[in-house]
Amino acid sequence: MNMLNIRTCLLAAFVLIGAAVFAQSKQEAAVADAVQQLRKAMLDSDSAALAKLTAEKLSYGHSGGLIENKQEFIQKLVSGRSDFVTMDLTDQTVSVSGDVALVRHTLKGSINDGGKPGDVHLKVLLVWQNQKGGWKLLARQAIKQP
Repeated sequence: MNMLNIRTCLLAAFVLIGAAVFAQSKQEAAVADAVQQLRKAMLDSDSAALAKLTAEKLSYGHSGGLIENKQEFIQKLVSGRSDFVTMDLTDQTVSVSGDVALVRHTLKGSINDGGKPGDVHLKVLLVWQNQKGGWKLLARQAIKQP
């Protein structure tokens, strides 16, 4: 193999690797955007946005052990039984593998659940799936932090 062929092969390899990294970054950015849309929809109790961002088979796990399906999750927010006044997400990581994305973050916020104010400090795992061209929340599990 001559030097020109070696250089051509190396260039092609770098282009392919660069394209894969860029595609991954683009997917991760799309998932991070979906997380922010979900955050806003939860703060606003926006049932249409919540419905759009969640999968039909949603499994939404609370830090206290309660697990809700899509309808229960949305209804609880819209009714005010669960009411986020503030919600800050930090230390977020996004990992995409095919049509599935794992998001981990710390959630700190203030709530007013059923008229009772309080604070939350949680570690959260979100599982997103790309369904019909859009990222949908498929599962969520939270644990309490001291």
